This record gives sequence, structure tokens and C-alpha cells, in this order.
Amino acid sequence: MAPPPTSVTDPIAKLDELNQRAMEGGGAARIEKQHAAGKLTARERIDLLLDPGSFVEVDRFVTHRCGDFGMPDQKVLGDGVVTGYGRVDGRQVFVFAQDFTVFGGSLSATYASKICKVMDLALKVGAPVIGLNDSGGARIQEGVESLAGYADIFLRNTLASGVIPQISAIMGPCAGGAVYSPAITDFIHMVEGSSYMFITGPDVIKTVTHEEVTKEELGGASAHAVKSGVCHFTSPDDAACLAQVRELLSFLPSNNQEDPPRRPVSDPVDREAPELDGLVPLESNRPYDIKQVIQAAVDDGYLFEVQEQYARNMVVGFARIGGRPVGIVANQPAVLAGVLDIDASLKAARFVRFCDCFNIPLVTWVDVPGFLPGVGQEHRGIITHGAKLLFAYCEATVPKLTVITRKAYGGAYDVMSSKHIRGDVNLAFPTAEIAVMGASGAVNIIYNKEISKAADPEAAREAFVEEYKSKFANPYKAAELGFVDEVIYPREVRRRLATALDMLASKRLSNPPRKHGNIPL
Repeated sequence: MAPPPTSVTDPIAKLDELNQRAMEGGGAARIEKQHAAGKLTARERIDLLLDPGSFVEVDRFVTHRCGDFGMPDQKVLGDGVVTGYGRVDGRQVFVFAQDFTVFGGSLSATYASKICKVMDLALKVGAPVIGLNDSGGARIQEGVESLAGYADIFLRNTLASGVIPQISAIMGPCAGGAVYSPAITDFIHMVEGSSYMFITGPDVIKTVTHEEVTKEELGGASAHAVKSGVCHFTSPDDAACLAQVRELLSFLPSNNQEDPPRRPVSDPVDREAPELDGLVPLESNRPYDIKQVIQAAVDDGYLFEVQEQYARNMVVGFARIGGRPVGIVANQPAVLAGVLDIDASLKAARFVRFCDCFNIPLVTWVDVPGFLPGVGQEHRGIITHGAKLLFAYCEATVPKLTVITRKAYGGAYDVMSSKHIRGDVNLAFPTAEIAVMGASGAVNIIYNKEISKAADPEAAREAFVEEYKSKFANPYKAAELGFVDEVIYPREVRRRLATALDMLASKRLSNPPRKHGNIPL
């Protein structure tokens, strides 16, 4: 009996061949072009993002199903996106990285299904999703199938919102409908000089509105970090961007059922900061940098600021106190006197809601003269936008700590995590002023007749101002009423916050049963 014929194809060799082809992406020439543009490839980005050796790829051999128009024989393993899971600092994450070397990173139906698969897995196991975006948009050859793929992704972004952290890194083009997936996610990182986001590009804008603008001016990292607020973080290159994503993850829990990860800390929680006793000026109109106050109170003086370049009269970001991550929200007296305007309200509201989603305690630092007056603000809807911040604080059930450093005037006092909207621990520096408005404005209203009739109106006015200050330009009336739990020495603020966080660690609070609230959008 004759022996069976020898197999023409060695199965192991075949697998080796396919793996090698998948790793090559769009080929050496396109990879070289990617590097020449100052950009890493999709796989190089994943290697930098994840812990070494931890990446497990999913759907490596998937190819497109487009055979009718334009590209029946052009099939590349992986089809332009690398998907899978791995670890960051030992914690599970899921990732997809668009590969611009393959069809310009354009999205097909199978490409979208790969992304949806890892998003579904992430939601099942409760782990963050990180999207590395570098794509020319929908794959035109597939028509409506590629558009359907985007919608499938948008739906998953929405269903995962508030359940698992979602982070987008824009590392190349992201235009048209593609921008809406990152827009739904929690944080957007952009790379300076090589990334951009916009709905319609410069050519369309020139045709429709006759405005001439470059891609960078329209939707570059700087434009979105400073002007639109779409971008939360910018970086000079791909490597710095990915390091920033890793750092952000270190403050976040894996899902909404977990607490954020604590770290060992060498900075004593009972450390005093004597420099704070003289940092806040007594004069309510003198500026100072609230970041110096925050840095004196948090572990190792480190604040990981979010949206640093946008609405700079409001500071938001992450820090740690006693190794425990906290969300920081603070008026910035050094910019526009720390006033609340539309942009600042939106910036803070979004951040407060994120922290509340993921069990991150909030520490609010208050020095606010009120809402910004002006026709422009009123006509652009400061009533609605300011209400978003109020709604966010009212709805939040995480531990809420508030420190009033100086001014807390008018409705802005209520909005900035006051006792009246479920602030848990509300402290005040001796320099705090809690009143309807500043002394000068209040006197002009209350004592207008008396001042106008006085022999020396200016002297009378100054006397009334001093009287008003003695009654209201201090924290003691509010403390007497229980609206402030305690007036503390500024140097003690770190210890007092750490003690309060420990006390509130087991806080349990829920809102009335409902499908969801109707935040004033």
C-alpha cells in the first residue's frame, strides 16, 4: 500500500507566513512614509502604550468584503486596524489602533466590526477602552456599509459611557463623521503638528463660506486645546501622547463598580503647609495662583491638569491625597478673577460628571466673584450653561469636599459645591468672604440714599464699605449658620482634607429612581 502524499503546505509555515504579512501592514514604503511624517505605526503605538509583552491581538487575519467597486483584489490582513487587549501598569485595558499605512486607515464594515468586538469585550469584563485614531475616514468603496460601521461604534461609545473609561488619542487625521466617536469618549489627546479633527475640511469651508483656513488652524491640537475645548491634552509627539494616556489611566478605576486605584505615598498626610497662611491676599481684588494652594495640599505637590489651555479661569484635574485619587475643581483668581463664564462652566460640569461616574471624590476650591456679566454671555446662554455646572454638582453622589479660600459671592457660591447642594465637608480659610456680592457693589445698592445725602459722600461710602466687610466679608456668619463646617488655618488644609476623605470613604448616597435626569443641554 502506497504511503499518503506529503502535504504541499506546512501548517506551521503557513501560520508564520500569515503572521508576517499581518505585521507588515501596508508595506515597507508606506511605513517609511508614516515615519517620515513623524508618526509611529499602529503596532509601534500599541507597544509603547501597553506593558511590554502584554498585548494579545484579536482578528489579526480579518480582511474587507468589498468586491464590487474599486478594490476587489486589494486585501490586507487586519484591514487597517489593529485590535486587542493588554495591560497598563498591570491592569487590563482594551485597545484599537487605526493603521494609516493600510488604505489610509479608512474604515470598512469589517474594520468597524473589529472595533465593536473589543468594545463589547471591554464592557463585558469592565475594562477601559483606548482608541488610537489615525484615519482618512469612511472607505468610499463600501458606501453605506462603512457609514453603518461608524454608527455601530457610536452606539457602543454611548452605551459604555459612564460604565468604563473611554480614552481617544488623535494621532493623525480624524474628520467628518469619524470625529463623533472620540467626541463621545471621556478624554481626547492630540499630537501637535500631526493630528487634526474637523467635521468639514478647509476645501469645503472655502467653497461654502469663502473662508480660507489651514488644517492646523481649523482643527489642529492647539485650536482644539485653546479655542474649542474639544481636546483635553496635547503632546509634542506620539511617544509623549501615549505616556500621557498611561498616566491618566493611573488615576482611573477600571469601571464604575470599582474605586480608583490607591498608591503608596511618602508625603505625610498630616504635613502642614505654613506658606499657605500668607498666600491668599486679604484684598479681594488682588490675584494669586490657586494652583499653588492646590499643590501645597496634594501628594508631592502634583496636579495632573485637564484642559489646561482652555477656560483658564477654571482649573480641573486629578491629584492624590494620602495616595487616594481625587478630582480637583478650582476657580483661578489669576485669570479673569476666577469668574464663572460659559466656557468655565462647561469645562467644570463635564469634569464633575466624569468623576461622579467613576467614584472619584471631588475637592472644590472656591474663590469666585460670580458669573461673568455681559450681553454676549447672556445671549450665548450663560443661564443654561451655568445651570449645567449646578446640575452636575447637585447630582453628584461621590464625596464632595469644598474649601473656600476667599470670595464666594452670589449664585456662584451656591453652584461651587456649597453645603446646600449636598457638599459633605465644607471648610473655609479665615480670608473667606461669603456674601451676595462684594462690599463696594452691595453698599452702592443698600446705602445709596444715605451716601447721596451725606456731607462727604465718599467718606460715608467708605464707612459703609468697612461696616459691610466687618459683617459679611468673613466666613464666620456662614459658620454660625452651619453653611461652613469649620474655619481652618490654611496650613492645616492637607490634613483636614485627608481626614475628611477617610471619613467619607464608605459614603453611600443615591438619587431618586429614574431613567436619567434631563440636564439642561
